[in-house]
Amino acid sequence: MSSKLMFNPRNAYGEALIELGEKHKNLVVLDADLSKSTKTIMFAKKYPERFFEMGIAEANMISTAAGLASCGKIPFVSTFAVFATGRVYDQIRMDVAYSRANVKIFATHGGISVGEDGASHQMIEDIALMRALPNMTVLAPSDATQTKKIVHLMAENIGPMYARVGRADAPIIYSEKDLEELKIGKGIVVEDGKDITFIATGTMVEPALEAKKILKEQGISARVIDMHTVKPLDEKLVLKCAKETKAIITAEEHSIIGGLGSAVAEILAENNVQTRFLRMGIKDVFCESGSPAELWEKYELNEKHMVKKAQNLLKK
Repeated sequence: MSSKLMFNPRNAYGEALIELGEKHKNLVVLDADLSKSTKTIMFAKKYPERFFEMGIAEANMISTAAGLASCGKIPFVSTFAVFATGRVYDQIRMDVAYSRANVKIFATHGGISVGEDGASHQMIEDIALMRALPNMTVLAPSDATQTKKIVHLMAENIGPMYARVGRADAPIIYSEKDLEELKIGKGIVVEDGKDITFIATGTMVEPALEAKKILKEQGISARVIDMHTVKPLDEKLVLKCAKETKAIITAEEHSIIGGLGSAVAEILAENNVQTRFLRMGIKDVFCESGSPAELWEKYELNEKHMVKKAQNLLKK
């Protein structure tokens, strides 16, 4: 399924909004002075009467979206991940999550691959913040095709939802046909294997697939799971992988604290599952400025490090 055809998930988000705007006349979009970057500008040009430019006032944007939801609208709100969660946590907590408002928060520029923008804009704790909120669904699509599908599912399912994508172009992993049965809360077995499982989310799915190819040449069979929904997590799939393979590595462009790795660890611990386990992610540090490739290498988030960690884990 994996290929090197590149497409930016942010563009897929913009395209999905236009499609949904035609289908759902009550769908509205709000942005906080970043519509060119988040690609909500595509919706703004098509449906200007349903687009609200809120300026650099993210907290106001979230509360306004909650108000629109209470009137029967389906509001999508967008800005960079660092602003979409950190700057407005109180508004999300009270106006959206506590109130069960049907607000869809779609954040771009998540993780460290915003690169040269540096630590101030490299959001590595957003999944943890959103995952801790009751009533909140948390999503991280892995490519443009899946992004478009997930945006449609967000619109069609009721309740507070948070989704994040990165800044950079990403390889296309799926065709539309591959995702016909995609469901929120159900992970995807992208590639099967019997020795070790990579449970990856978002931008880390593609390097996991590349790591699988390298490991295959070494006689190691790796399974790759795309855990596009971090909450609710697919507990049955996690336990199935723990039973059928010898080790599990989680991979996320996010802090290892509170994200996918923590969620999987909780499931393994609560079910008293003893297996070799490792979390790949940012190790409780703020990261430096640099290109995405440089940062993925420095913080050990590329296929080279996935291979090395898989080898070491299987040796234990």
